[in-house]
Parts: sequence; C-alpha cells; structure tokens
Amino acid sequence: MATDKKTKSKIKVDEDQKPGFALEKLYLKDVSVEVPNAPEIFTERDAPKISIELNNEAKPLADGFYEVALQLTVTAKMEKNTAFVVDIVQAGIFTIKNIPEDGLEAVIAITCPNILFPYAREAISNFTVKAGFNPVQLQPINFEALYMQEKEKQKKDSKKS
Repeated sequence: MATDKKTKSKIKVDEDQKPGFALEKLYLKDVSVEVPNAPEIFTERDAPKISIELNNEAKPLADGFYEVALQLTVTAKMEKNTAFVVDIVQAGIFTIKNIPEDGLEAVIAITCPNILFPYAREAISNFTVKAGFNPVQLQPINFEALYMQEKEKQKKDSKKS
C-alpha cells in the first residue's frame, strides 16, 4: 500500500510540471467608434480606403495567468476625409504554465492572438455596420509570420547597436 501512495504522489508532481494552456476569460476591454464627418460623409459615393493598425500586449497577472490584449484600429478614408475609425481592444485571460521562457513568448505572440482575432474581427464588422457603413471583413492575419518578422527586426537592431 505504501508504494501506491508514493506512485500517486509522483504522478501528481509530474502532472503539475506538465505544460498547460487554457483560455479562462474572453472580453471586449475597450471600443471606440468615430464618424467624424457625419452626416456629410454619407453623401460621398467613393469606396473608402481601409487601413489597419495592430498591436498585441501581454501582462502577467497571478502565477501562470496572463492578460493578452489585441488592439485593432481600422480607419476608413474617402479622399482626404475620414469616414470612420473603429478601435477595438479584444482581451483574454489565459493560463499558461510550465512553458520555457522562449516558448512563452511565442504562445503570447502567436497562439493567444490567433484565439482573440476572430472575436475582434466580428466586433469590427458589427461596429462598422452600426456606424452606418458596409461591414468591414478583415482578412485572417498570420501572427506567426508577424512574430518572425519582429524577431528578425530585433536581431538586426541588436547588431546595429
């Protein structure tokens, strides 16, 4: 019987050391919708030119918990006039445990934004419609490629220093 207890304890320790990842909470942290040139902008017939800014931020909370926030700013212009600006911060609380430091950075920069992006995309589409425009359907974003580009840029910048 004593052997069974030791075995169970050992298994429990091994379970605690396993890498873990889970989405705990998903929420819209901030949203702003502006139509600065309304109502005149609605009389223009040109298709708006859309630009997108993207930012990903993470902060540690309690042990093994991280808030990851994906900020997307979509700006539409018709000639020189701004048609609308939609700024969304889609956030989530993730449990990330027992992942090596270099792997943790990749999880926060790739995996978490991949989970958050569809929700931000849907919110942007909904808010552009509520602002009186056709829905903006953002194309998927390759967060792994963005992460790799950022790492390359950091390598080049560190060589210059």
